[in-house]
Amino acid sequence: MPGRFFLETSVAEIARWMGAASGDLDEPLRRNIAPGQEIVVFGADRVLRHMRWGVIPVGRVNARGRPVLETIVNARSETVFAKSAFEGVERALVPCDGWYEWTGPTRSKTAWRIRRRDRAPMAFAAITDEWEAPGGRVVPQVATITCAPNADVRDIHHRMGVILDPTQFETWLTGDVRTASDLMVPLSDGTLVVEEVRDVDWAAG
Repeated sequence: MPGRFFLETSVAEIARWMGAASGDLDEPLRRNIAPGQEIVVFGADRVLRHMRWGVIPVGRVNARGRPVLETIVNARSETVFAKSAFEGVERALVPCDGWYEWTGPTRSKTAWRIRRRDRAPMAFAAITDEWEAPGGRVVPQVATITCAPNADVRDIHHRMGVILDPTQFETWLTGDVRTASDLMVPLSDGTLVVEEVRDVDWAAG
């Protein structure tokens, strides 16, 4: 599942690929995007904008009635439309060029870069809403959606992001829940390539 990803394609190219308006949005090459950071998101209004990666469920409270501030970075496809924590969310897409996974012991993990074999951009299915922070500041937020892995990813992780093709964007953004749910399946086997990576500064964004 995406815990770190990268976006090397320019916003202008992403906008053309997705049929989106980018406005004044600018985005440098980013080789290591982490949860909690601002990322580029494509919504149902066909506009690219920044949102914080990680959803604090709106209205979620604990047994004492206090807000639960746990951040959800990835939502499971099996439960995203059923959990009360995600009630009222909207659907969106997160463009990227690929993502990273790690295997091995804690202190000597191997990093892997996953991207499309044809080097084309990708789009993760996602959900969005707005969280009102203390002081009244409104924070647009987004979580990517995961599903079971395909054969390309299975050996390094038990989950992967739901990756959609441009022909599926409209259905995901505006279709009914049943139709959208049918899209939350692994990408076809053989579409992705997995490479060991040693040239990323993991402390950088």
